[in-house]
Amino acid sequence: MTARPDVVTLGESMVTFRWPGPLALGVPLVARLAGAESNVAIGLARLGHRVAWAGRVGQDAFGDLVLRELAAEGVDTRAARRDPDAPTGLMFVESRTADVVRVEYRRAGSAGSRLDAADVEQALDPLPRVLHLTGITAALEGPAAAAVLHAAELARAAGVLVSLDVNHRSRLWTADGARAGLRPLVRLTDLLIASEDELGLVASGDEETSVGKLLSEGVTRVAVKRGSAGSSLWGPRGRTDMDALAVTAVDVVGAGDAFCAGLLSGLLDGIDDADALARANAVGAVAVSTHGDWEGLPRRHELDQLAGVAAGTAHR
Repeated sequence: MTARPDVVTLGESMVTFRWPGPLALGVPLVARLAGAESNVAIGLARLGHRVAWAGRVGQDAFGDLVLRELAAEGVDTRAARRDPDAPTGLMFVESRTADVVRVEYRRAGSAGSRLDAADVEQALDPLPRVLHLTGITAALEGPAAAAVLHAAELARAAGVLVSLDVNHRSRLWTADGARAGLRPLVRLTDLLIASEDELGLVASGDEETSVGKLLSEGVTRVAVKRGSAGSSLWGPRGRTDMDALAVTAVDVVGAGDAFCAGLLSGLLDGIDDADALARANAVGAVAVSTHGDWEGLPRRHELDQLAGVAAGTAHR
């Protein structure tokens, strides 16, 4: 019998190609695994949790790479499907300058966008403790949006905690499209995670007003990411604020996913909101101070030491 996962993440994983400067002939590209949901899955697996990733990849070499990398990181991919009729999604990242990064997607009609209800039902058997979703998959063309909503409905009905990271991508849908698409998901969400500028996509008003509306509609906790200004967690016992750790940021891509992994890890471990938020900030700080979307994410035995170094109180 398959052991019950702590967390199932559901979404599209891609292969990303990066180059260190302006695009030009002869510039070497580096291939890496990319995807918000798989980043969270890897972060949680490194922190010692049982995690499964569900989604579709193509019957191609890129799909091989996605599944191989996830398995190597200890993420269960038994619910992943190979689609013989659609390719694995691709992303191209050009570091034009130290401050300007250009991103191009090749994901229209991808295998990941063809996620369907049957995929979801397989992924939720056995039921996990947590289902983690993002607004990215909800924004994809094809049946993926309906599949994400179906997953949330099944999980909520079964008493599984539903986590939703708004994770708005303006390249995938407009703000108005996001508001319309996310509202049905928010009604099924227990833990909602958003940056300050994303809160307006799921509720109106200033932060206190919008969070109050979300909590009154059934959301149990709302986490607000503020980047270098820290974060907040609103919940049954009120608001908890946490300063960010001071680090030298070298790559901010994946920071929000790292935050999600740390927060979910803390909640799974049953620690209080302040400690869970501190863990989220610590994992996020480690992520931005290392290169790659997920490559620098800490393992459980490293977390306290790396966070201590970031805070100037290294363990010796």
